[in-house]
Amino acid sequence: MATGRVRLLIVDDHEVVRLGLRALLGSRPEFEIVGDATTVSQAVATAEMSQPDVVIMDVRLPDGTGVEACREIKASRPQTQVVMLTSYADAEAVEASVIAGAAGYVLKGSSASDLIRAVQVAASGGSLLDPVVTARLLDRFRRLTSGDDHPSDPLTPQEQRVLALIAEGRTNREIGQVLHISEKTVKNYVTTLLAKLQLRRRTEAAAYAARRGIRP
Repeated sequence: MATGRVRLLIVDDHEVVRLGLRALLGSRPEFEIVGDATTVSQAVATAEMSQPDVVIMDVRLPDGTGVEACREIKASRPQTQVVMLTSYADAEAVEASVIAGAAGYVLKGSSASDLIRAVQVAASGGSLLDPVVTARLLDRFRRLTSGDDHPSDPLTPQEQRVLALIAEGRTNREIGQVLHISEKTVKNYVTTLLAKLQLRRRTEAAAYAARRGIRP
């Protein structure tokens, strides 16, 4: 939990959004803006240098995703809380963010008071997920780890490699880089393996891989 003023890092590639967040949050006596960034690489480097309590992270960035940046920041600074900013409540993006270690998400259309409250909750170690979303995620993980198993793996070796990397929380772009295939090809593999395993989401695939001990 943060003590004193909450140190904030703002990550968004749109200048108007960054300036707006700075103006809103910087005017609050409980917050201190310690930096901003516009890309994944800048976000990771700035977080390492400025050591923020909370990072407000755009989901989409020019050189990757906020999910990638979140994962790297949490790996080096587990105590830093990350609040994802998204234009709409995309279930897959939310789930990927949670796997990466984010405290939750805030819609860009939210009110100023909602955003301020979200930062305060994150700084105190709380979760920003809607109770319905939380319940759905927990239900999926319980179901997938309760022994309600699938038949023996019908996956090809390459599909198993993709599945293992999904379990690590990697994006399609990152999987493509590891396996030296295009992002579009990775997307096709993901679609196919989800269908074969009768799963709907990447989070379900990650839980399945963990239960089966599937690793890269």
